[in-house]
Order: sequence, then C-alpha cells, then structure tokens
Amino acid sequence: MAITRRAAPAPSTSDTGRATLGALLRTRDFRRLLAARLLSQLSDGVFQVSLASYVIFSPERQSSPADIASMLAVLLLPFSVIGPFAGVLLDRWRRRQVLYLGNLARFGLGVVTAGLLLGQVPEWLFFASALLVTALNRFILAGLSAALPRVVAPTQLITANALSPTAGTVAAACGGGIGFLFHQVMAPGPRADAALVSLAAVLYLAAALAAHKMAPDLLGPEHHPDRPDLRAALGQAGKSLVEGVRYLAKESRPAVHALAAVTAARFCYGVLIVTVLMLSRYTFNDPADSQAGLATLGTALGFSAFGFFLAAVVSPWFTRRIGLSGWIVACLASAAVFVPALGLFFDAGPVMAAALLLGVVTQGSKICADTIVQNAVEDDYRGRIFALYDVLFNVAFVAAAGVTALVLPLNGRSVGVLLGVAAAYALSAALYARASRRMPPPGAQ
Repeated sequence: MAITRRAAPAPSTSDTGRATLGALLRTRDFRRLLAARLLSQLSDGVFQVSLASYVIFSPERQSSPADIASMLAVLLLPFSVIGPFAGVLLDRWRRRQVLYLGNLARFGLGVVTAGLLLGQVPEWLFFASALLVTALNRFILAGLSAALPRVVAPTQLITANALSPTAGTVAAACGGGIGFLFHQVMAPGPRADAALVSLAAVLYLAAALAAHKMAPDLLGPEHHPDRPDLRAALGQAGKSLVEGVRYLAKESRPAVHALAAVTAARFCYGVLIVTVLMLSRYTFNDPADSQAGLATLGTALGFSAFGFFLAAVVSPWFTRRIGLSGWIVACLASAAVFVPALGLFFDAGPVMAAALLLGVVTQGSKICADTIVQNAVEDDYRGRIFALYDVLFNVAFVAAAGVTALVLPLNGRSVGVLLGVAAAYALSAALYARASRRMPPPGAQ
C-alpha cells in the first residue's frame, strides 16, 4: 500500500519575520553598522537636549516659537545648502571613512562647544560650533542610509529599514532621556549644558571607534577609475545634482512620490513638535519651572520613541499585507484623525497618547519611503539621493517651525493649527494614494 506523505506546513509570516530578523542580527557587518548608528544617534540625543535647554528652557529667558524657528534655521538651513554637495562625496568617498572621521570630528567639536558654554561666549559663536556638529550629523545619517544595502541582502531591506533607522531614532530618544534626567539632578545653567555636551562628545568618540572596526571598503561605493579627482568632482557637483534630480524624475518616479509623502509628514510633525514644546513650558507647567517643562517634554519624546519602536515591529507585518504604499497611506490618513481627536483637549494625557501614535505613523511612513528609495535608486546615485532626502527633511522641519512661529500663541493652544495639520495629513494621504495607484513602487508587496 502506497504511503501518502503529508507536506510540511508552510512557515507562518511571523516565523519568516523572526527568521529574517535573526539572520540580520547574526550578520557581523550589519551589527557593526548598527552599533555605529546607535552610538552616533545616542550622542545626538544628548547633544540636542543641551541645545534645547540652552535656547528654550533657560530660566532667565522667555522663549517663543520664533526662538525655536531661529534655532532650527541656524542649525539646519546651512546644511541644506551644502548637503547636496556632500551627497556627491558620499558617492565617491569610502562611506566607512565618512562614519569614522565624521564622528571623530564631532568629538573634537563637542569638546570645543562645552568650553564655549563654560566661557559664556557670545551666542553666535556657540551656534557656529553647534552648527558644525549638526551638519556632520546629517552627513553621517545620509551615509548610514546609503550604506545599509551593502551589508544586507535585498530581501532583508524592509526588515533592516524597520530595525536600523528606528533603533537609531530610539537611541536618540534615549540620549534625550539621559539629558532630561541629567537636568533633573543638576541645576539648569551653563555648567549642566557643558557637562551634557561633554558626555555627547565621549559618545561620538565611541561611535567613531565602532565605525573603525569595519573594513575600509565594506560600505562602498564601488571604485570607478575613470572618475575625475576630488577637485574636479566638487567643481561638477552642481551638474551631478542636476543629474540626480533628472534621474529621479525619469527613472524613479516611485521614489519621487515617496519622498514627497514623507516630506509632507515631516512638515506636519515639525508643527506638532513646536506645539508640544510650547505646551510643555507654558501650559502644562509653571513657565518659571524649567525643570518641570523639560520633564514634560522628555515624557512626550519618550512616548514618541516607543511609537518608533512599535513602528519597527508592525511595519513589516503591514507592508506584507497592504504593501509599502498602502502602509504610507494608512499612516498619513490615521494621523489626520487622531491629531485633532486627541490634541484638541490641550491636556497632557491625550497629548502623550498622540505623541505615541505620531511616533508610529511618522516612523512607519519613513521605513517605507527608505525602502522604496533604496530599491528604486541605483547605488551610484544613492548617496546623492539620500543627501537630497535629508535636505528635504531639514527644509520641511525649518519651514514648519517658521510657519508655526507666525500663527501659534505662546501657550501653544491653537485649534486652527491642529485642524490645519490634520487637513495637511489628509491631503497628503489622498495625493499619495492617487500617485501610487498610477505607478506602484517596486517591491510594494
């Protein structure tokens, strides 16, 4: 009698996801790249809290949305000018060296910035030093994103994008939490800010040493002997950027749509960040109690960081069922609902819940956009495109702060601002859904 063999049951989707994540974490080069990211962004979180404390929560000054917009403009807009040119270098220089030397330079600049804070130098000199640290930060983040496909298989990109940038964002939030706790122990003032900057400098050094463990040529780009030397390359930077934009327009329309959607989400997120800053200082706490204001802001960022973690967990599951484009649309559309539903209470509890959900939808849409860009853009263009991606993020964030400074009252309570953000989310979801139906991105399912 013939024996009929039962076929083994197919592995479930969750089992496949666990296997993919396990394979990623067993990959030595991916772990090293992830370690460099985590240490770098942990340092960023500490450094950014010291800036926020100095500019926004200083007990001797009454900060406004215009002060926040000015700080962001000083720190981010100059890099928006030089960033695309840095992208040309990312497609020529060894990206491992960029991570190593960039973090090493930030270590030195952090020590200098701490000295400036203790010396109580003119404010513009402090901002000039902080500007260099932040500019290198954006340069390094673009390099990390461009290098990721060099250490993982194409089939692992979605999971890698769920884990790596999200873990980096959570690390930055943890760094911010360290800074907030630090300010609960030390009296607010230049000494506390200088101590935090010094701690960030030490962490930047650790990130440099983590990057140094990787092989110099591991992260690319590929060597092309026929390329001109660096001086000629910089001279051709403008032309190269035009070529990158033309490449996007002609060869990678899915990447264009994804970049547009995630930039709109970043603008909305920027408006809400400024709103929460003002609520934390002037509505939820006594304006004179800067420690309480920092604690409330830290709690909101902690909820948002947990939302980033949840996005890393649920995004691969959702994208396998509704596709990358479908998950972007769902994130944007859901934000259009919960932002007014929770924010219009202008109460700390609902605002914390909104911060959690914003973390999910903001990081969820970014995970999808990163994957679409990485799949749709060739390696020779990827550094330039991610540098442009970073510029769009910076400009959107600064523009959001600038617009908010014009319309938001000092206490942060504005029904019109929240309804406007909800409308922007809804419009972005509708436009991206229409665009993605006409041209589905590669790997959407």
